[in-house]
Amino acid sequence: MNDKTKDEYAALAHSLVDAAISKALNVLQNECNEEVLAKYAATVTAATQATRKTEKAKTEEPPSKRNFVWSSIEEFTVDKGKLEILEFIKTWIYEDAWLYCIDLINVDELEFDTRFRYRVRWSIPTRRRPIPRATASVYFTIEASKIMPKTFPVNVYYVVEGNRLVQRPGDMRFEEKWLKDVIESKIHLLKNIDF
Repeated sequence: MNDKTKDEYAALAHSLVDAAISKALNVLQNECNEEVLAKYAATVTAATQATRKTEKAKTEEPPSKRNFVWSSIEEFTVDKGKLEILEFIKTWIYEDAWLYCIDLINVDELEFDTRFRYRVRWSIPTRRRPIPRATASVYFTIEASKIMPKTFPVNVYYVVEGNRLVQRPGDMRFEEKWLKDVIESKIHLLKNIDF
């Protein structure tokens, strides 16, 4: 599908959503008082603007392409690694419903470097299911070299659970779909298992 077709579908989708919102507001006008109507209209308008802002952000240059500066080998600590991963994740584009936690899972002392391995576990809890049925993890490895000058930055890469592709920050835009695919495959697998 080319970009022109995608733009046409996006324009059609926007017009359908706008028409549905207008119809819903008309129904509310006939059935509700002005206070309820104003509150609903503000909520719908904010949600529509947030969706369009997210769509616009996806078409722009990814924030992760910005030169994210990782700490030097000398400055690096376990806690600083967590904070830098947190700051790097903030450059990703994803829905607000996602929650995540960052855990240090291992420290490997090797001959030429020390590798700090972190897991960022993602989920979408809801009111109906505050404990999610499945989670998706992104595994970060931060290498602090023992032979390079201490002023050099640490080496960072990450892997999405279930994928083999090793990614380096700034090389590729993060896709929320990667997390959704992991969770959907886990839920699909759980449906086929009888306990």
